[in-house]
Amino acid sequence: MSAEVTIGERKLKPHRLRATVLNEVHARPFTALSTPARILHFAFDTVGDQAQTDRAALADLCLRRGIQPPRPTDKHLHVSFGGTTLRWEQHSEFTTYTWEFPADPTTAPFQPSASSLALPMNEVPQPGPLLVAVDLTLLTDAPGRYAVEQLFNRASLAVAENSDGTALYATDFQTDPGGFIRILVLDRGLGPERAGALVQRLLELETYRTLALLGLPKAQELAPSINRIERRLAQLTGELRGNAELADNSRMLDELTALAAELEAGAAASLFRFGASRAYDEIVQTRLKIIGERKVGGLPTWSSFLARRMAPAIRTCATIEDRQANLSRKLARAANLLRTRVDVELEQQNQALLKSMNARTRLQLRLQATVEGLSVAAISYYVVGLFGYLVKGAHDAGWPVEPSLATAAFVPVAVLAIWWTVRRIRSHHIGKEV
Repeated sequence: MSAEVTIGERKLKPHRLRATVLNEVHARPFTALSTPARILHFAFDTVGDQAQTDRAALADLCLRRGIQPPRPTDKHLHVSFGGTTLRWEQHSEFTTYTWEFPADPTTAPFQPSASSLALPMNEVPQPGPLLVAVDLTLLTDAPGRYAVEQLFNRASLAVAENSDGTALYATDFQTDPGGFIRILVLDRGLGPERAGALVQRLLELETYRTLALLGLPKAQELAPSINRIERRLAQLTGELRGNAELADNSRMLDELTALAAELEAGAAASLFRFGASRAYDEIVQTRLKIIGERKVGGLPTWSSFLARRMAPAIRTCATIEDRQANLSRKLARAANLLRTRVDVELEQQNQALLKSMNARTRLQLRLQATVEGLSVAAISYYVVGLFGYLVKGAHDAGWPVEPSLATAAFVPVAVLAIWWTVRRIRSHHIGKEV
């Protein structure tokens, strides 16, 4: 499909994604299906490199059969292999192979067995872990010919008609001896196009139903951990009401941080799975609404059966996700409260430490002043002594100096000079430090 628009001689430059968006609407069209028919549908988990490996294997099969292989951007392929038709679709996390076989209207439904009929599937390597295997039989309805109660398990049988009653479809959602889920569709005047559309929607219902329920095991796996974290959080918040020491508060804060990390790890691991389960469940509900089911006798429809069996599983996933979010907020609030408490206690300890340091500083200043005074006295004593030797020498040399008087007169001068010098030196060093 061309993405360019031409106006006369001029071509309008399209958006780089316009062709992709336009083609997406036609990526998986309904294919006409003649009644009777037998359809075997497989869905495989192909996350990551498995998708590319599967595409390469399919391309190799097509080349060996002389068929045009899918292009690297193709998500859908519809080809014929002799009397068999293959419809291949690749999705974000799974890939489907749907094989269409002609059916003999004279044989009983689901005969021959799907295991013996699905031999073409052996021509390609298994793309990934198997998620869905469906054996669908499309037959022309005849009054009293097919008794669905005898073909399926009555305890889990789901039967419905489409909106205008031109088809009846039934299943028990249980695997047969070969591992296939059996679905019977009775044509009451569908026509090939509507038959193909109905069959594809029923196959999508089973596929997306299975994918939606993949979130349940993850929810069940996370439930014990969430229960334990909730109980421990309640215990820790109870301990917060007491007057704990700083060491106890730090221990509780570390434990809250560890609980939050464990919870967030589980939430991150389940984020995609729970979101995918919601999306697939919405697709299931949309497909059921499009079909427009009508009850058949007193038997449950597919909608009522899935509402009773599937809805609780989806609600479990949603509940676990909500509990994760609420518990994360509670852990964050408790951690913030405890962190504030620890910060206040640390500030109080710092204030006490600063007061102690101030007291020590005052003592040091007093000691320094004392030492300074003793230093002045000691230095003055030595300087006066030296001066005494000097004047005695001058007196002995005949100078008119009285040693005792000169020494006594020099004492205050020496003390004042040394005191002033010491003060200058201390002021100089203090000024540099400041």
